[in-house]
Amino acid sequence: MKSIKGYKKEQLIDFYTTMYKMRRFEEEIFEFYKKGMMAGLAHLYMGEEAVATGICSALKEDDYIGSTHRGHGHLVARGADIKKMMAEILGKATGYSKGKGGSMHIMALDKGILGANGIVGGEIPIATGAAYSAKYRGTDQVAVSFFGDGASNEGTFHESINMASAWDLPVIYVLENNLYGISVDTRDVTNVTNLADRAHGYGIPGVVVDGMDVVAVYEVAKEAVERARKGEGPTLLECKTYRWQGHHVGDPAVYRARRNPNEKEEWMSKCPVASLKETLVKENVLTKNEIAEIENTVETEIQEAVKFAAESPYPDVSEAFTDIYA
Repeated sequence: MKSIKGYKKEQLIDFYTTMYKMRRFEEEIFEFYKKGMMAGLAHLYMGEEAVATGICSALKEDDYIGSTHRGHGHLVARGADIKKMMAEILGKATGYSKGKGGSMHIMALDKGILGANGIVGGEIPIATGAAYSAKYRGTDQVAVSFFGDGASNEGTFHESINMASAWDLPVIYVLENNLYGISVDTRDVTNVTNLADRAHGYGIPGVVVDGMDVVAVYEVAKEAVERARKGEGPTLLECKTYRWQGHHVGDPAVYRARRNPNEKEEWMSKCPVASLKETLVKENVLTKNEIAEIENTVETEIQEAVKFAAESPYPDVSEAFTDIYA
């Protein structure tokens, strides 16, 4: 992990609190699924917490985010209401979208989250459009587009980056490379070691970063955001990371053992949450008791959200005909 020297204690506490909250949130969503309390599936962010935390910590309140089907972590990192989030995932009327969006289309417009997206790569042009809007209106806002390695092979990826590069749009493209597009190993379908190298073809910076290290992610994100705000155009950040679970909660992910039977265990040994926790104690930033206090506070918030979501009502059948725009 990169050195934390020079970082204020408050920021490091915020890093840890955010990542721990993400982890506990996703663990409880997994429990909802196993108990049969949610319809459909959820794509969990466990293992990738350092990416959303590092990126979102470099943003301002009025910046924009285009999220993915694996978007819960992005909302938590932006400070979204986890009660509304859990309720939405359970399809409850008290959710962010009145229970109509669910896990894959969850949004929090009050936090600049323009919506998660079930279409692979669908969020990339949305975030690019938000960046164009900011430039057209003359604000200093930036937009972030989160997407995976699979989406980097979609036409929307190349078309959007080309447009953003040509017009110097204030957008940061965050490629969360967790090695797999559903069950397809990205190493089988691409011929480059670093997907960030594709940025050079569009004349913009392409940066590779350890996506398991929140400090490393924050530092490259801060530089990319500052560049965008100054009108110098987009950056492609490739965060090398890994998802603990399969593509979704019902996927056993047996395909991961094809190359290396110990792959999951090796990546889990780099756990971003545990790594930061260990560093904070080792560097005398926090004591074990202070860490426990943070975790207890988060746990209380999580359990309140679980109770709120479980006890919230489902939307009335008449709601099927409201909020329809097409």
